[in-house]
Amino acid sequence: MTTATIDRSTPVFVAGHRGMVGSAIVRRLQALGYTQVVTAARSELDLGSQAQVREFFAARGIGHVVLAAAKVGGIHANNTYPAEFIYENLMIECNVVHAAHCAGIRRLLFLGSSCIYPRQAPQPMREDALLTGVLESTNEPYAIAKIAGIKLCESYNRQYGHDYRSVMPTNLYGPNDNFHPENSHVIPALLRRFHAAVESGADEVVIWGSGQPLREFLHVDDMAAASVHVMELDDEVYRRHTQPMLSHINVGTGVDCSIRELAETCARVSGFQGRLSFDASKPDGTPRKLMDVSRLRSLGWQAGIPLEQGLRETYAWFLEHHATARL
Repeated sequence: MTTATIDRSTPVFVAGHRGMVGSAIVRRLQALGYTQVVTAARSELDLGSQAQVREFFAARGIGHVVLAAAKVGGIHANNTYPAEFIYENLMIECNVVHAAHCAGIRRLLFLGSSCIYPRQAPQPMREDALLTGVLESTNEPYAIAKIAGIKLCESYNRQYGHDYRSVMPTNLYGPNDNFHPENSHVIPALLRRFHAAVESGADEVVIWGSGQPLREFLHVDDMAAASVHVMELDDEVYRRHTQPMLSHINVGTGVDCSIRELAETCARVSGFQGRLSFDASKPDGTPRKLMDVSRLRSLGWQAGIPLEQGLRETYAWFLEHHATARL
C-alpha cells in the first residue's frame, strides 16, 4: 500500500503521550524517523481547557496531531464515574479538534474505541454498524463521547476540507497499561490478580463474570503501527476506502477468545497453577466484541503480535515496573 510522502521533520503533537496508547505511538513515530514528536505533560497543558489548548497549538507550529488522550477504564470505573467519562472525553475531543482547525492543521488522527458499536451488533462488527442499535449500558457514556469524536472529525472535514481521520481499536493491552486494582481493564486486572495469588500462595483466583463473553485483544504496539499507517496513507487512498460520514477504520486482530480462555492464558503466563472460579453475579458486559478488520487489511495492514506472546511481554513489563509495589 502506497503511503503519502509525509515530511517526517514536521512537528507531530501526540496528545496523551504518557498513556499506554500515546506512549506506544511516540515510540512508533520515533522508530520511523519522525524528528519532532511534540508532547506535553498535564502540568504543562490541560486538554480540558479550551484556552490552553488553543494557545498551545498557536505557539508550536504543529503539522499533524494524534489524539490519543482519553479518560479510560474497565467496567467498574465506567459504572462508578459515568459523568467524568462522558464530560472529560467530550472536552478533550472538542478542544483538540477545534484548536487544530483554528491553527490550520489539516491532518489529525483520532483514536476511538470498539465500544462505539451497539451491544447486539452483528459479529464481526463492521464500520457501518455504527448508530444502528442500543449501546452496552455499562460504558454508554464513554461510547457516546467516542462517537462524538468521530462525528467531530467528519464534520470539520465536510465543512472545512480537513483530513481528520479516526481509528477504532479493539481491546488493547501492553506496556504502560493501567494496573490499578479497581479501575483497570481485564488483562492488567487478571495479570495483577494472578501475580498476587502466586506471591501469596493462594490456590484459587476468582474471575468477574461467567467467563463466557468473547473478546478480541490487540497489543498496543500493533495499535501504534496501525495508527501511524493510517495517518500516513495517501489522501486519495484513504478516501477511496471510506465515506465522508462513515470514515472510521476498525483496528484489531480479527480473532477473539472467551474470558475463560484469556484467564487460563494469563494464569499460564504468570505461573499460577491453582484453580479458577467465575463469579456470575458480576456483570459480563457485551456478549461478544469482534472487529471486522477487512477495511484495514485492504489498506495494507494487519496485526502481527500473537496474544500469548503479547501477554508474556506485558507481564514482564509489569514485573519490572509494578511487582515490587504493594499489591
